[in-house]
Amino acid sequence: MATITTTVVSTVTAPAAAAKTTAAASAPPQGGILEHVLPNVFSASNPLNLFIIQAGIIIILCRLLHYPLSRLGQPRVIAEVIGGILLGPSVLSRIPHFKDNILPDASLPVLNNVANLGLVLFLFLIGLEVDLRLFISNWRVALGVGVGGLTLPFGLGYAIAWGIYNQFQDEITNNVNFGVFGLFVGTALGITAFPVLCRILSELGLLSNSVGVTVLAAGVGNDVVGWILLALSVALVNNANGLTALYVLLVAAGWLLFLIFAIRPVFHWALRKTGSIQNGPTQGMIAVTLLLVLTSAWFTSIIGVHAIFGAFLVGLICPHDGGFAIKVTEKIEDLITVLFIPLYFAFSGLSTNLGLLNDGITWAYVIAIIVVAFSGKIIGGTIAAKLSGLVWRESLTIGVLMSCKGLVELIVLNVGLQAHILSQKTFTMFVVMALVTTVATTPLTKLLYPPWYRVKLEKWKRGEIDWDGNSLTSLDSQGAEESEKLSNSNIRRLLIHLRLDSLPSLFTFISLLGEEHAAKPADTANDTTQGPPIKKRPLEVHALRIVELTERTSTVMKVTEGEDASRRDPVVNAVRTFSQLNDVAVSGSVVVAPEESYAETVMMRASEQKSDFVLIPWSEIGSTTEDQSISYRVSSEDRFTGKSHLDFIRNTLSSAVCNTGIFISNGFSGIAPLEKSRGAFSRTVSVASMRSHKEAALPPIADKSHHIFLPYIGGVDDRVALSFVLQLAKNPNVTATIVHFTWVDGDEEITAVPERTLVEDPSSLKTIINTEITAQDSSFLATARSSLSSTFAERVNFIEASASISSAPGRIVELASDYVGQNSRNAGDIVVVGRRHPILPASARNPDEVNTRHELQKTIGVLGEKTAMSSLKASILIIQAAGKGADL
Repeated sequence: MATITTTVVSTVTAPAAAAKTTAAASAPPQGGILEHVLPNVFSASNPLNLFIIQAGIIIILCRLLHYPLSRLGQPRVIAEVIGGILLGPSVLSRIPHFKDNILPDASLPVLNNVANLGLVLFLFLIGLEVDLRLFISNWRVALGVGVGGLTLPFGLGYAIAWGIYNQFQDEITNNVNFGVFGLFVGTALGITAFPVLCRILSELGLLSNSVGVTVLAAGVGNDVVGWILLALSVALVNNANGLTALYVLLVAAGWLLFLIFAIRPVFHWALRKTGSIQNGPTQGMIAVTLLLVLTSAWFTSIIGVHAIFGAFLVGLICPHDGGFAIKVTEKIEDLITVLFIPLYFAFSGLSTNLGLLNDGITWAYVIAIIVVAFSGKIIGGTIAAKLSGLVWRESLTIGVLMSCKGLVELIVLNVGLQAHILSQKTFTMFVVMALVTTVATTPLTKLLYPPWYRVKLEKWKRGEIDWDGNSLTSLDSQGAEESEKLSNSNIRRLLIHLRLDSLPSLFTFISLLGEEHAAKPADTANDTTQGPPIKKRPLEVHALRIVELTERTSTVMKVTEGEDASRRDPVVNAVRTFSQLNDVAVSGSVVVAPEESYAETVMMRASEQKSDFVLIPWSEIGSTTEDQSISYRVSSEDRFTGKSHLDFIRNTLSSAVCNTGIFISNGFSGIAPLEKSRGAFSRTVSVASMRSHKEAALPPIADKSHHIFLPYIGGVDDRVALSFVLQLAKNPNVTATIVHFTWVDGDEEITAVPERTLVEDPSSLKTIINTEITAQDSSFLATARSSLSSTFAERVNFIEASASISSAPGRIVELASDYVGQNSRNAGDIVVVGRRHPILPASARNPDEVNTRHELQKTIGVLGEKTAMSSLKASILIIQAAGKGADL
């Protein structure tokens, strides 16, 4: 019995012990590089190490390529596609052992799974970006341009597909018939890249005009129809039986209807129930949304249609109300665009082999495909746009924009490659076409539709000029007296650049500039039957709020919904309400623009609004970017050293089309600056009292007065500043001191360089606008002084002062301190200075270091820098003349 037991035990345990010994012998080293295991060795049980290396190389390469290409106005997708081609057999994979060590075949399934997951999520983002309301609101022109921009290239594509199919039929491995091949090629040439198109339009500032609206609306319809045709192609190639393909399409259509009529109402109800539309998506609803995306992608994949269609459909049913689509995009877009999409195009680049384009007939077809892609879209879109009532140049621009392929085209081509509709050679041919058409879109659009032509066209449409540019409006009389010119120089149309941190100051300026009631005529003053006094034409304020256009998809979506954003924006609406309550006519807009285009955007809007004056507040934090969260403290030095903000102010002033003011707030409107408003903790405050501490309510400002100090040296900037001060002084709450400076001897000791050296071309100070001191300055000052009424003159004090040129800036600050900041309980004082005084001494720049003072003087002038960096208890307004101001 014991022998039997021993035999059984040994029979059971022996194989186990042997297996354990074998496993121990074959177990991989756990010490990694410490046990001499290379980090790039692929292991099926732990593929993460090599994947991280692959992802790092791909992301770095794409970012390095994007930097120079972005300077040429090219979208990010171009860098990603080129990066994928470089990694593939065309370039880097030709290096011996590169592919075996970095992109071995065993690792490609892992890379493929991650890339395709990213593609599914990206198609969901594209669905979110497609706002069908845009198509519906412009359906006539969208339908015309969309049909014209799809049918002609589709037909031409189907025609050229015949030659491609017969020439390269032997390389197609799936026995695809010509009908399916022609359908796919027609779809590939007819589709438009909506996401890339949105970004190009926004960067070129075309969203608000007829070209942008037409292209966007037509692009929505074109995009949706293109995906449907692609789904049809995939269904036909995946099902040899035509009846089966029909069933697949019917099931796909049924799934779409199920999503629209069954899932969508429940989904929207859940979003409203959880407050996700009103307050942004909760984490739970983000999970539900992503589960819907994955489920829909899984279902369309198992029925024989690509998984990307299911993800795209879920994006279409997501609501755009309350900015829900934008908020969802903001939560997931960075991971997708930074990691997943570069991986997808790198994987795609492995199938792009430029070496296969190795004979004349192949290159002939490549050129023919490019020509067909351009001509079909441009001709079809141009004719359709012209029939919709646009001029020829506008219509041609629309055709060029509709020819943009971009990211969507490459996704379509990859779907065709995976479905074996395209061979590797034909795939490479179409990739070249997609690159050429996408790269050419921006330069061609700039050439056909430059900013000067847009301005001319808008004026022609408004009836201000004829087609040759000749004015059709009557010119003002040139023989007006000096006093009449002064009265007519009052600001009637004011453009303000809205910043959240500058609202109190802007509100105060609007109230001060608002028109007062006109006085009754003397001969009817005792007429008791006369009604209320007649009001003058009110001040017109246009509030411009600029949101930065970044590389993120969500900012592009904000562009497409810009008109709604202008109506919903709380900052713009606050200005609207305040202005209307103060008897001021008001309009407002929200513009999404890249940071480097802020100055151009402001001046273009000023030109469109025919503004008399542009008021730009200096940022409280020294940055063009607006932080929506709680404001934080910055030092005075940091506030004036932000390069992007200095560039914005400088570029705005250099391209000014009307009189422009830069306002640096320092307690204006009775609110102290942030850095001065927070006191230190008292030692007598206990923990209990700190917990129960409540900020005391601020009482109303009892003294609503303002005092304005203006140093009048001379030049057109000072003349415009004087007119501005006199208009402000019409408000009974405003008093002003105007100091006329004259020069005395004593400048032999001057060692600093004159202010004229701060500009690139000093001669422009005289050739463009007269900033020198002339006899006209004294005449203008005398006319302004004599034209004041007795009541008005009591609030404006004119005094004379003298100083040497070298001591003038310091003398001005010294005098200003005697007049402003004397009443700590009033609503804030202002020092108004002209920007340009070429004779004043500027600080010399040290070439070995960045000179903050020098950069600030280049931006706001010597007097502006001197007063802004002083300890004056007043706000600073720097004024530069342009347009009408040059005539004063």
